[in-house]
Amino acid sequence: MENTALEKLRYPIGKFIAPEIYSSDYLTNKIAEIAHFPERLKREVIHLTEEQLDTPYRNGGWTIRQVIHHCSDSHMNCFIRIKWTLTEDKPVIKFYHEDRWAEMHDNLTMPIQATLSFLEGLHFRLAYLMNSLSEADLEKSFIHPEHNAEFQLKEIIGTYAWHGNHHLAHITEFKKQKGW
Repeated sequence: MENTALEKLRYPIGKFIAPEIYSSDYLTNKIAEIAHFPERLKREVIHLTEEQLDTPYRNGGWTIRQVIHHCSDSHMNCFIRIKWTLTEDKPVIKFYHEDRWAEMHDNLTMPIQATLSFLEGLHFRLAYLMNSLSEADLEKSFIHPEHNAEFQLKEIIGTYAWHGNHHLAHITEFKKQKGW
């Protein structure tokens, strides 16, 4: 029972499930989710106090501040990975230690406004780039050294839409729990 509760806290919307077919409707919807993520995130966090931002969303988890900065770190890496994939033949991407990045001084203490602004521009660019991908581009892939696996760009669109929703749910569910 305890593992189920912890799993629900860790994955409030469940783990990413890839569709059987990456239809154009699916990809269009996921790109729209990516485009709107910054405004949805901002709406949820802009009125939080410093104390609330520095509260972990679960025992042993990141603070809300760290989650916000993590989304920026992760989605910035996504953008770079897409650019590499479009300009190189099956590049081996650079793995980064997201847990270590989350513990860096900026992720622990920096005000969130700069990151929220950065996410607006970054997600505009991500959605713009993703909307420009041809069928052939969507099939291009990179190799992730952590998993020693190949990932196609169409998969990355679904994964990063889920990623934003996943971390947004950490925040919204925690706010509900706290009555914020």
